[in-house]
Amino acid sequence: MEGFTVSNANRFLETGNLRDSKSLNISGETTSLNSTSESGKSFADTLKDAVSSVNELQKTSDKFAQNIATGKTDDVAGAMIASEKADIALRVMVQVRNKIIDAYQEVMKMQV
Repeated sequence: MEGFTVSNANRFLETGNLRDSKSLNISGETTSLNSTSESGKSFADTLKDAVSSVNELQKTSDKFAQNIATGKTDDVAGAMIASEKADIALRVMVQVRNKIIDAYQEVMKMQV
């Protein structure tokens, strides 16, 4: 899907909204992309940021679960939302990893 990147996925997880100038519309039509979007960042930096973002969501989810278990809070809905955000982020990251591995394998199959 053109326009749906790791950073847009993180933005989606934070806001729950896919409508912005760099990502997909709700209807599925893509908008024009800015050519200056994160041009200074390397691919490795983008992946590190994405992994750290997923890690932070996991930590937040664990903290919510710990607070529920110890009785420090009774916000079960907040805990469930944090847990689902962390789950979705992890699933997206695993799919990105799978695509990267597939692309690497395809490049390795190329004859030089």
